[in-house]
Amino acid sequence: MAMVSYFDQRIETMERSGLDALVDERVRYTIRYANEHSPFYRHWFKENRINPDEIRVHEDLLNLPLIGGRTIREHQPPLTEDFRFLSSDWGDVFTIQETSGTSGIPKSFFLTWDDWKRYAEKYSRSFVSQGFSAKDRVVVCASYGMNVGANTMTVAAHRLGMTIIPFGKCDFASRVLSSYRPTAIVGSVFKLLRLARRLSDEGIRPQDTSIERLVAGGESFADESRAYLAEKWGCPVYNTYGSTEGTMCGECTKLSGLHVPEDLVHLDVYDPHTKAFVNDGECGRAVLTTLLEEGTKCGTLLINYDTEDTTVVLSRERCACGRTHMRIINPQREAETFWVVGNPVNRVDVEAGVFVPDNMEYLTGEYEAFLYDGESRDEVVMRVSVECFDPDHCDRQLIEDRFTSRFLTFKPLLAEHFADQTFRIVFNYAGTGGLELHKLRDRPKRLVDRRSG
Repeated sequence: MAMVSYFDQRIETMERSGLDALVDERVRYTIRYANEHSPFYRHWFKENRINPDEIRVHEDLLNLPLIGGRTIREHQPPLTEDFRFLSSDWGDVFTIQETSGTSGIPKSFFLTWDDWKRYAEKYSRSFVSQGFSAKDRVVVCASYGMNVGANTMTVAAHRLGMTIIPFGKCDFASRVLSSYRPTAIVGSVFKLLRLARRLSDEGIRPQDTSIERLVAGGESFADESRAYLAEKWGCPVYNTYGSTEGTMCGECTKLSGLHVPEDLVHLDVYDPHTKAFVNDGECGRAVLTTLLEEGTKCGTLLINYDTEDTTVVLSRERCACGRTHMRIINPQREAETFWVVGNPVNRVDVEAGVFVPDNMEYLTGEYEAFLYDGESRDEVVMRVSVECFDPDHCDRQLIEDRFTSRFLTFKPLLAEHFADQTFRIVFNYAGTGGLELHKLRDRPKRLVDRRSG
C-alpha cells in the first residue's frame, strides 16, 4: 500500500472540531486586522453598523454583506485617488498583481511576503496531494506576468525541492520533453490537448514521453474532456482552482473533489437568487474570506468576497486520502452560464457533449456554441460548431446523436423543450482552424449569447 504524504500533516488531517476552532481564531484576528489596516473595511464596518468585536466565529460571517469584483474596481484608481483595499504599509508590499481584466478594468492586488507564503502553502499542499515530490520536474504553461498563479506555483515548487521549467506558454519545442524529461505539465485542458496533437503530428506519442501526471487549471472543464486528455497522455489529470484573490484549491489523487485549505481561506456558498447562504450539497456562488494567522500581514484582505463562480460543497468528512478539509466540485464561471427557456446552460455542459468518447474519433475537441433567437418569440436555437480532423468524412449523425443524448440527459427540463422544438440544437462542422475563436486574440469564449433579448 502506497504511503500517503502531506505537506503539513498536522493541519491537513486536523479533526473537524480542532479545524473549526482554528478557523474561528483566525476569523477574529482577520476582522481585527481589517478594521485596523484596511481603509475600505474600516469604512465598511461603520457604514453597515458592524461591530468588529462581535464577529467571533466563522458563522458570524454569514450575517455580513457581500462584496465583489465591482466593489474592488470602484475603490481604486481611476475612480478613487488611492487603493482603498490596500491593507498594509507600502513598505510591506512585496509585489503588485492584477487580474486579467477580461470583464473590465483589472483589479489590483497587493501581496506582502506573508501573502506569498500563504499562497505558496496552498499550492504546496495541492502538489503533494497529487503525488509530487522533490524528484519532479514540472513545465508550467501559465502566465508569469501580473497574474499570480505561475509565480506562486514556482515558490511552492521551491519549498518541495521540485524543478520548474517556466515556459509560461504551451508552445515549447518537443526537444524540451526529450532533453529535460519533465515529469509533469501544468496548463489548461485545451493547451494540453493542442500540445498532444502537435506531438502526434511530429510522430511522438504523448504516452511515450516522460510525463507522469498533468495538472489542469485556469478554467473549468467537463469530466469527459478530462478523461480524453488522460487517455491521450496516458496519465492522471488533476484539477486545481486558483485565483489572484487567493483560492488555490486542489484535487488529491482520490479525485473526489477539490480540497479547500480551510485554515487559510474560508469558503461559504451563496445563492444570489434567494439572497441567502445555502447548505452543503446545494449549488451557489463561492464566497471567500481571507484568513490570517495571528501576527501576519496582508496586502489586500477580502471578507465575504463573491467570486461569481458556482460550486457545491461535497463533503466535510475525512477524504480517503486522510485529509479533513472540505471538498467542493470544480467551480464554474457564472459569466459562462446563460438561461435558456428557464434553464441554466454552462459552457461545460456543451463541452461534455462534445467530448463523448465516440465523437473523438472525428473531432479535435475544439468547439464553440452560440445562442440565437428562433423563428418564434419562445424559440431558442443553440448552434454548436465543432472542429473536425476531416469535415467531409466524419459521421455527423453519430456526433449529433451522441452530443444531444449527453447534453439532454443532464438537462431534463430542456429535453422537454427540445421535444416540442422550442429549443433546437443545430450543428456546424469546421476544419482545423476554422472556428471563430481561432481568430480572436483574447481568451476564447466558447458559449456566446447572441439573442436580442
